[in-house]
Amino acid sequence: MIKSMTGFGRCEVEEGNRKVTVEMKSVNHRYLDVNIKMPKKLSFFESSIRNELKNYVQRGKIDVFISYEDFSENNVCIKYNKELATEYLKYLRDMSAEFGLDDDIRVSTLSRYPEVFSMEEQMVDEEEIWKVLSKAIDGAAENFVETRIKEGKNLADDLIAKLDNMLEHVAFIEERSPQLMDEYRRKLEDRVKELLGDANVDENRLLTEVTIFADKVCVDEEIVRLKSHIETTKQTLVDGGSIGRKLDFIAQEMNREANTILSKANDLDISNRGIELKTEIEKVREQIQNIE
Repeated sequence: MIKSMTGFGRCEVEEGNRKVTVEMKSVNHRYLDVNIKMPKKLSFFESSIRNELKNYVQRGKIDVFISYEDFSENNVCIKYNKELATEYLKYLRDMSAEFGLDDDIRVSTLSRYPEVFSMEEQMVDEEEIWKVLSKAIDGAAENFVETRIKEGKNLADDLIAKLDNMLEHVAFIEERSPQLMDEYRRKLEDRVKELLGDANVDENRLLTEVTIFADKVCVDEEIVRLKSHIETTKQTLVDGGSIGRKLDFIAQEMNREANTILSKANDLDISNRGIELKTEIEKVREQIQNIE
């Protein structure tokens, strides 16, 4: 089972007077990069949230959006700052005496000065909040992973089809390559006879030239390695897990072998197949970037 690095998950949990909504979405990334947007009062839980998400995700750039609502009627209280009110009153009376102004201070006037009265949130039960928050995170993460697995299956099916197509190109090159030696020998014989007429052809010299040509165009080793890389990729897709980095490395090796085959190609048909092979490898590499 493989997972795509793109996915989406959402969960809403409401218990008692609290409601938490968590949404997650992700795109490709080389490593795990989690960005969390949440109310300031939940920032205490950031480390716990990150640790929880590691149980579900290994790679990807993930954006997490958390909203929190508390419907408690008594979650805030009014705080009266007596010391500050006393200071205000003292200075106001000093001003009245110093400037000869009427002392018209009223309670309603004094209460409007900054910080005399303030709204203060009561202490919250962090354990109770985490109980609701963790449920919402787990629910969103499970939905998130489910979409990743579904997309991962589609990726695997597409990749296996492309790999099978690559094997067809490799099989053609493997079958065509030995024919080049015979064709080259016949062309060389015809050319020598054309130049020497009825003179005898030096078989040893001819064999030497064909051998040199064979060394230049032989792609047997590249074909063996390429077929091995393709089969390894297919098996890795079947085995599943967090395989994105491994597959990316194998794809680089496949591309290297295809480049070597193209550089040795001395035949139009093999060159065309080599180009098709490189095109398929590039498509595979692009798809692999989406795998966790």
